[in-house]
Amino acid sequence: MIPYRGAALQLPEKNLVLGLVKLHEIKKQLLSVAERSRERGLQHSGKASKVLNSSVFLQEDARDLDAYTLAKSYFDLKEYDRAAYFLRGCKSQKAYFLYMYSRYLSGEKKKDDETVDSLGPLEKGQVKNEALRELRVELSKKHKARELDGFGLYLYGVVLRKLDLVKEAIDVFVEAAHVLPLHWGAWLELCNLITDKEMLKFLSLPDTWMKEFFLAHIYTELQLIEEALQKYQSLIDAGFSKSTYIISQIAVAYHNIRDIDKALSIFNELRKQDPYRIENMDTFSNLLYVRSMKPELSYLAHNLCEIDKYRVETCCVIGNYYSLRSQHEKAALYFQRALKLNPRYLGAWTLMGHEYMEMKNTSAAIQAYRHAIEVNKRDYRAWYGLGQTYEILKMPFYCLYYYRRAHQLRPNDSRMLVALGECYEKLNQLVEAKKCYWRAYAVGDVEKMALVKLAKLHEQLNESEQAAQCYIKYIQDIYSCGEIVEHLEVSTAFRYLAQYYFKCKLWDEASACAQKCCAFNDTREEGKALLRQILQLRNQGETSSTEIAAPFFLPASLSANSTPTRRVSPLNLSSVTP
Repeated sequence: MIPYRGAALQLPEKNLVLGLVKLHEIKKQLLSVAERSRERGLQHSGKASKVLNSSVFLQEDARDLDAYTLAKSYFDLKEYDRAAYFLRGCKSQKAYFLYMYSRYLSGEKKKDDETVDSLGPLEKGQVKNEALRELRVELSKKHKARELDGFGLYLYGVVLRKLDLVKEAIDVFVEAAHVLPLHWGAWLELCNLITDKEMLKFLSLPDTWMKEFFLAHIYTELQLIEEALQKYQSLIDAGFSKSTYIISQIAVAYHNIRDIDKALSIFNELRKQDPYRIENMDTFSNLLYVRSMKPELSYLAHNLCEIDKYRVETCCVIGNYYSLRSQHEKAALYFQRALKLNPRYLGAWTLMGHEYMEMKNTSAAIQAYRHAIEVNKRDYRAWYGLGQTYEILKMPFYCLYYYRRAHQLRPNDSRMLVALGECYEKLNQLVEAKKCYWRAYAVGDVEKMALVKLAKLHEQLNESEQAAQCYIKYIQDIYSCGEIVEHLEVSTAFRYLAQYYFKCKLWDEASACAQKCCAFNDTREEGKALLRQILQLRNQGETSSTEIAAPFFLPASLSANSTPTRRVSPLNLSSVTP
């Protein structure tokens, strides 16, 4: 080693550096620069300042404050175990909360890491946060001693919910809302535990303006959309007219009732007001997907990628884009990426289940849907997806259970009712099937299949008059909607009606329906054959009947909730000509 031959390095004496600046002032400066760094998002710079601050010890220091500022810098960098270590023994409410919250998040992080690293779906379901039971014991003691503030109560509620102690968790979240009414986190957690409106009535909630936001949110979650929209409108009138949160929630509400045009319009307006917004954009992409709007969905995906490609919403939007292009493997990959970023993101689990269904991977689909239900038991899409999966596996009793759960969550959704009717048919419970199909039609049949299925059921039971009435109403509905008649079952309806009128010797109606059959490839030959038969009978002097064999009405037993039905006359084809 070559010795240094230059002038001796002059180090300033301690007093020259610190003599002019008191330790009090040093600590003040360090805390100030740490806070200013944090405000500007410079987490590592803030951490360095807080580490230096903690090393400067004054006799009159409040020990908790130093420990807290140091631990908070580690916490911000997601070094949770390290943060908890330096907070041991702290007495202040703020430091104690951060200590317990760090331990909780450390357990969650380890659980998520094990979930990602686990090999099979069974292993994933067995991964637990090992810290929960210890946290519950400690927080319970503090709770009994009334030593928890609003934030401590919130954390205690979260731990109870994670341990599936739902009743206790609800009580604690209500208490947290009373102690700290403006903490939205406690209200949101409470939302996740409320399953119906009756349950909501028995809650003793604080009388605060934040309660109105909570009620609007829970009404949306419970599919009570009319009540939710009224609440949001009252909040807008009260002065929150520029709140993008409220606007987005209104769009979500319209999405939930499948008013797609209205929801798209509101989302487009929201994008103009807040073009860099990422929250709720996955819901917007669901609407674009349903409408098969590829260019718009492609633009949204590229735009969000430029803003932040590592957000869960962005990954879900890209997944929807690939799904619309029928690239289901790529779509599933992006939904998996979303779940690596946030394993409790509900939408990604459900959408991934849909992709596995498309790929015929039923076991993976079942696991994905079950994860979605673990996150939120009110997700009707996951229950419905499980029903579809077990339907593929030809397990109708399982189907029935899951479709019933979906129907309970969406009582006025015709798709759930049609699915239930199909299950009852397979189980040969035909009376129940009839009720489901008729109810689906009564609430507004989205896919316009309920009447056809009801008609076919009547056909099987040789109830020709009821079958004919269902087919007549189906055809009238299809044409009255102004839809292009490419509906798969239109030809089936015309074929049945042609044969029915032929048996009733109503030659004009039979002939008109047979002519309609000739417009469809699958019924053309039958229509031509029937027309020849009608012509032959007319030439032989057969006269047309003046009465319909039986009156057209639905039996009272099929009228769900005493829904009134009206008499239907023979089909007037001139009124349904496209």
